[in-house]
Amino acid sequence: MELGDSKIKLHGFNNLTKTLSFNFYDICYALTPEHQQEYLEYVDEEYNAARLEAVLIEVTKRIGASILNMSVYDYEPRGASVACLISEEPTLAEAIFSEEDTPFVEAQKISKQSAVAHLDKSHVTAHTYPEYHPDNGISTFRVDIDVSTCGRVSPLKALDYLVDSFDEDIVILDYRVRGFTRDVDGLKHYIDHEITTIQDFLSEKTKNQYQMIDMNVDQENIFHTKMLLNDFKLDNYLFGKGVNELELKEQEKIEEKLKKEMSEIFYGINSLG
Repeated sequence: MELGDSKIKLHGFNNLTKTLSFNFYDICYALTPEHQQEYLEYVDEEYNAARLEAVLIEVTKRIGASILNMSVYDYEPRGASVACLISEEPTLAEAIFSEEDTPFVEAQKISKQSAVAHLDKSHVTAHTYPEYHPDNGISTFRVDIDVSTCGRVSPLKALDYLVDSFDEDIVILDYRVRGFTRDVDGLKHYIDHEITTIQDFLSEKTKNQYQMIDMNVDQENIFHTKMLLNDFKLDNYLFGKGVNELELKEQEKIEEKLKKEMSEIFYGINSLG
């Protein structure tokens, strides 16, 4: 059965809500104030609202939906949020204008009255959360993305794209199908596609890049996958000095701190020591 394209004859609209939630963790080492400033500049470039907006627009295209409205914010001193209300049907802006004719925002302004008239339950959001360890140089940046759809469109179609869009150390995925829809005979259907694990919808390339564990509650249509990057190169985590400028003992100490942080986040624990 193809995602979001059930062969079930429905009594009316497909009322199933499918939500895919991402927690991305980007972990770095920045000990001195100068290194931390370098890290913050990296964060501002990599995770600003404009970048997140572009990613969410592409997500909407990939799942076959249309943008009704969008809110974009950069916060002081750090962080960003983007929220999109989306529809399974084309909007007036998209029907009238092509991308070459006018930017989406301008078309949206022209058709604002019609866009507001849409009553839809689908949305895509992104929020960022910078964080520092108080005394050991660890900096962890989290990006939360939620893709929630109803009707035939499925957030799983954007899964690989989102994982590829951010070069992250840890990815935590949650997928849930809520509600029910009725067929023409009145029978309730609590899911409209086959799934045993989120991993079924990831490419082989992605699966080879990460260590993965699942915790699923199939009978409740709840699926949870954690992903930890396999490849660890210390130089990719340093700000300021490169790995060649560090003594071997210092390299080992920093690597231990980074791997401890990753392990704690991946397993959801605070380890001793």
